[in-house]
Amino acid sequence: IEVPRSYSKKNSNLKDLSQINSVIKKKYIENLKTNSKALEYLSSRNITNELITKFEIGLAKDSWDDVTSILKKENKIKDGLGIGLLVESKGKIYDRFRNRLMFPIHNISGKVIAFGARIISEQKNQPKYVNSPETPLFHKGRELYGLYECQPALRDIQRIVVVEGYMDVISLAQHGIDYAVASMGTATTDDHFNRLFRLTDYIYFCFDGDQAGLDAAWRALKNALPHVREGRQIKFVFLPEKDDPDTYVKKNSATAFEKELDDGLDLSDFLIEKLAKDIDMKSIDGRARLAEKTKPLINQIPEGIFKELILEKLSEAIGLSTAKLNKLLVNQDYQLARNGRSRIISKLPKKKLKGGPS
Repeated sequence: IEVPRSYSKKNSNLKDLSQINSVIKKKYIENLKTNSKALEYLSSRNITNELITKFEIGLAKDSWDDVTSILKKENKIKDGLGIGLLVESKGKIYDRFRNRLMFPIHNISGKVIAFGARIISEQKNQPKYVNSPETPLFHKGRELYGLYECQPALRDIQRIVVVEGYMDVISLAQHGIDYAVASMGTATTDDHFNRLFRLTDYIYFCFDGDQAGLDAAWRALKNALPHVREGRQIKFVFLPEKDDPDTYVKKNSATAFEKELDDGLDLSDFLIEKLAKDIDMKSIDGRARLAEKTKPLINQIPEGIFKELILEKLSEAIGLSTAKLNKLLVNQDYQLARNGRSRIISKLPKKKLKGGPS
């Protein structure tokens, strides 16, 4: 972790910014031990003491200055603001997280770089989940909740399932599925894919079966395309509409959930099914429309066997040979490039020739 140059170690028992988070994490853990309401809530969600310890779950008190007072004593208010533990508004500084369960977010080496927070009971005008903001330590587009905790399991398990929330990760771990990670409210990025594919060749995205889940899956698919190639497998799993991984595994079983993973849609099938939706595939115009819609996505896939296989599957859906479809896509590329050059040339200032008509 690169610590900002403005950071000073003078008169401090906190060695770096991540250690400040570590100190506050311990405070949150101590808070939880004496809060019966929070412990009862976790018990109602079947979160055992073992899981509380494994994921280092804590509690932010219903207080405006529980953390502020600690950092003030250490002369670390500025750093607390910089890493998102504190907020400054109208000249006042106070705790960002209050009356929430706290989930430390670790980087791949185990340092605490941020926190996720969940309300214990429903509150008006309060989001259910809140994350630390982007800071010098924490970039949502690079980190995945639970990846550090599940690394020991990945020595034996050959796949990772990406879910949406902290509780999904923890509930799956409770049922022995300890290879789940969460993307913390952001679309899966290139950094995420690079990190995941260093660990496994098999990635499963598991989302709720509602429209929001479908939209999240589609964003993940589009971001995945530059990373797919032979030897890698990406699947998309859609649970029943009113279920998420947490509720599904509790109502059914780990075996049932893993069967859902096994039965998930391959990336190529999801790609074609999503684009073919609302298109009349019995008509020539409809099949031509599908070819047009898939072209910019297919072109993001690296050249190789995987791309050839997707083209074969697409050619079957459209009713063209792979060679003809490939030729069509190439001709479209040529025509688009030609049209683009024509538009550029038409905008260039015209020069008058010497001796010509004025």
